[in-house]
Amino acid sequence: MVSPERARSRLVAALCREARVCTPAVAEAFATVPRHLFLPETPVEAAYADEAVATKYADGVAVSSASQPSMMAIMLEQLGLRPGHRVLEIGAGTGYNAALMARLVGPSGAVTSVDIDPDLVVKAEQNLRAAGVDGVELVAGDGALGHPPRAPYDRIILTVGSWDVRPEWVAQLAPGGRLLLPLAIRGSQLSVGLDLGPDGLLYSDSVRSCAFIRLRGVAAGPDASVALSDDGLAVQVAEEARLDLAGVRAALAAPGPMLPAGVQLGSADLWDGLGLWLALADSAVLRLLATGPAVESEPGRRLLPIGPDRGTVALGAGLGAPDGLAAVVVDPPVAAGEQPAAGSIWLQAFGPTGPELTGRLAVLLDRWTAQDRPTASELRVVVIPNGMSPGAGYAAATVVKQHCRLLLDWPAPGR
Repeated sequence: MVSPERARSRLVAALCREARVCTPAVAEAFATVPRHLFLPETPVEAAYADEAVATKYADGVAVSSASQPSMMAIMLEQLGLRPGHRVLEIGAGTGYNAALMARLVGPSGAVTSVDIDPDLVVKAEQNLRAAGVDGVELVAGDGALGHPPRAPYDRIILTVGSWDVRPEWVAQLAPGGRLLLPLAIRGSQLSVGLDLGPDGLLYSDSVRSCAFIRLRGVAAGPDASVALSDDGLAVQVAEEARLDLAGVRAALAAPGPMLPAGVQLGSADLWDGLGLWLALADSAVLRLLATGPAVESEPGRRLLPIGPDRGTVALGAGLGAPDGLAAVVVDPPVAAGEQPAAGSIWLQAFGPTGPELTGRLAVLLDRWTAQDRPTASELRVVVIPNGMSPGAGYAAATVVKQHCRLLLDWPAPGR
């Protein structure tokens, strides 16, 4: 068996080689904090693998996990911690991320970590004690409310996905502080670093694609997807869209002609590239997802592979009463886990208005290509808390949440 020290060294080397770790301070934290002590029931090699490890289930669904080390590294680099910073973490999990942050802020800083599950707080305390980590205060509570007794914070980080930007988090940030959270935006989840400006608005410093277990408690958002069938076919729509499930089912049952897409696409493009760009360009955009038996049934087998599952992006005629869809499909279908070959990406019509929608989707696809295929990392975000006026310079798309509005845009090509 490999020693913990050797496994940790290999992990740090890989994170640096793949540019997930970019600064000496973050590299030193990963090299110093023993991850395996925060996963005492996990074999050493698995504890240091670049994979998430589920640590708690409810009704067969994971509700807490030790995050993937590469994603943790990306977010710590986004967070920009310095010695002396006061940090609030929402989602304590195993305590490992809090330990990394305690190393980064040093003895002059402080880390407060909140988790909604008291049993996880107890385990995190045990893990931190076993690893000899000081400077972390653990709190059992709903992280949607933050933790006012230790505010203000120089940094607030969520290690769980959020549908909204809560006013409590903004209120507990120090002037010029940074909020980092996995934020749901039109079906994608994005790790967004937001700096609090003097005008009370939050401006993005960095954006990365991510996938986290979602918040529970008072900040739990709407379901990310809605089932279309009993065999694993589901749909996601924009925040403000009204969905006619019967209309979507009827359209999918009437496949029509196809047009060549003229581009090569991979699974990441459904979330981080084309799918996100389309969803912000047109609120009638939806995503189709297939899991389980739906993966090998029609129309699931024509969707793009996403690991063992499948998915795609589509355009609806009018989500309140759709009588047609245009979807990105693969023809011929490929096996799960494989990437489509060149020329196998098509735009397929479904339902009576499908052919018209296919032409409209082709125009949008050409616009995305002409803009150099922008991805999430180039997205600019301004968060406008309710009751405040927007800043200038962001105008492409507006997404309305319960507690704020998001203004989103991509810079022009070449900028």
